[in-house]
Amino acid sequence: MAKEKINMPQLGESVTEGTISSWLVEPGDTVNKYDPIAEVMTDKVNAEVPSSFTGKITELVASEGDTIEVGELMCYIETEGGGEEASSDDTGEDKPEAPVEKEAVGDAEDQADEDQPMKKRYSPAVLRMAQENDIDLNKVKGSGRGGRITRKDLEKIIASGDIPKAGDKQPEPAKQEAPKQEEPAAPSQPAAASAQPAQSGPQPTAQEGDVEIPVTGVRKAIAQNMVKSKTEIPHAWMTVEVDVTNLAELRNAKKDEFKQKEGFSLTYFAFFVKAVAQALKEFPELNSTWAGDKIIQRKAINLNIAVASGNQLFVPVIKDADEKSIKGIAKDITDLAKKARDGKLTSADMEGGTFTVNNTGSFGSVQSMGVINHPQAAILQVESIVKRPVFMNGMFAARDMVNLCLSLDHRVLDGLVCGNFLARVKEILENMTKENTSVY
Repeated sequence: MAKEKINMPQLGESVTEGTISSWLVEPGDTVNKYDPIAEVMTDKVNAEVPSSFTGKITELVASEGDTIEVGELMCYIETEGGGEEASSDDTGEDKPEAPVEKEAVGDAEDQADEDQPMKKRYSPAVLRMAQENDIDLNKVKGSGRGGRITRKDLEKIIASGDIPKAGDKQPEPAKQEAPKQEEPAAPSQPAAASAQPAQSGPQPTAQEGDVEIPVTGVRKAIAQNMVKSKTEIPHAWMTVEVDVTNLAELRNAKKDEFKQKEGFSLTYFAFFVKAVAQALKEFPELNSTWAGDKIIQRKAINLNIAVASGNQLFVPVIKDADEKSIKGIAKDITDLAKKARDGKLTSADMEGGTFTVNNTGSFGSVQSMGVINHPQAAILQVESIVKRPVFMNGMFAARDMVNLCLSLDHRVLDGLVCGNFLARVKEILENMTKENTSVY
């Protein structure tokens, strides 16, 4: 028999960590290779982690709710022996001791190193939580394997209100305190906390009757990505007003027949996505990414759209949107929204986006300033279509009007090209009529 490790796999493009939502196995369970063993939530997608081996699960190292990095240990599995250990049986020389001694030595090393070295291996989630709450990790006793400090350990400390800070007297025995003072890594935690003065002060505490909601999973990922976007990207904004009266007449004339024929709705949003995809072909500067010493202008036009599911927000991708008809885009929107609601979005659904179109108008919003979906160069907010009096042909008339609000990365884009891009989107939309526009 051989003891193998199953580590956190790479579940998507740029994914660096995942939160274990639930284990699908328990110690003692026998699984086949590729059987799902855990459900994991990342900033990109919810996914099942498959087993890398056929064998018996012996130990779950990570707990439900733990956030661990890609490549970090999740669990141990015992597999049928073979390979090198089996071939050594032929000699008969080291058969009894080689595998046993190796395992015994490994166990002894684990016991010897159990407390201190593992304790110092903090995950990014633990470091962030410690810095945000001014917790001295040197004074925290970890409940994880080898004494490692987990996110749950910090959540318990925060909930108790008894937060250990640098300079507080350490209640632990002297044998634990001495090595900590000698460890070169120990001073790094207060230094890391002091490096973020905006977060070094006391955090708000809950009062009686308040509800505390742990920031985990997709909500945590959204928070991290939004902070990254706002701190790294110099945002600028532009807005244009578009008369979509002709588009409204086109859609209203087609929607019932379309729904009966195709089985899904012909929404306004599909027309807007089509117009944006067409304009991006003419203004590829907006389909770009800042890459430090260069700007990468993407060839593929893959449009992220925002899809809400409960209190979670996903941004799946419509691939090659410029090559699709309005009907094809409407189908993709319907399919991606259903997948999000059913929790069936895959990493392939979330990867490769080059520009984001957000349908904020579905909430009744008439003007907003979107936060760019890092590392893209821009995001377009499509606001609510409303009736407004507009002066035209010497008189006022009620027209269907919509605002398009563009947030742009000013390192990549300037007002001139963005203004021309918005003017082109406006022109395309205002010329969508029953006479010259096909949804197929």
